[in-house]
Amino acid sequence: MSRTPVRPFLVAKDEEGVFRVTVRTTRFNSQGYPLVSSEVLGDAFKTQTAARTFVRETYRVESSDIASK
Repeated sequence: MSRTPVRPFLVAKDEEGVFRVTVRTTRFNSQGYPLVSSEVLGDAFKTQTAARTFVRETYRVESSDIASK
């Protein structure tokens, strides 16, 4: 597994064709190995731009903290 940090928010299109936001949390074990947990939010968005705007306004983060898939 890579030791590069993952971005805390992921915007991805699901199998239904809508965009969903995943919130990812990274913590490290006693050996310094990253453990990433993720939670998909229940909100669905028609466009990727709407999802990114929701994340920026709700969590007050920079665009560089949001990954797209």
